[in-house]
Amino acid sequence: MIITDTTSSDSDGSSSLALSGRFDAHEADGFRAAVDPLVEAGTSSIDVGLSDVEFIDSTALAELVRLMKRCREIGGDLRLRAPSDPVRVILELTRLDAAFEIV
Repeated sequence: MIITDTTSSDSDGSSSLALSGRFDAHEADGFRAAVDPLVEAGTSSIDVGLSDVEFIDSTALAELVRLMKRCREIGGDLRLRAPSDPVRVILELTRLDAAFEIV
């Protein structure tokens, strides 16, 4: 997984980042290292772009759920932006498409 873009807005406490490639157990630590400082700095709403992610596994899904919970704890939310077809299929099979806001 490569984080291809990160944008933060201090005015509304939101950030966005775009991922590409594989998002799996090998990439979970890197993802956590990128997003945890955002939440700790007060970012409550995060958009994660998934249009260029070609594969996602259960560890990556767990990281997204963990991040969603952290955002909600501080009054925000996690939005998944434009998941690729393979990611969308996994979200639907796991029924996580109902848990996340997908835009």
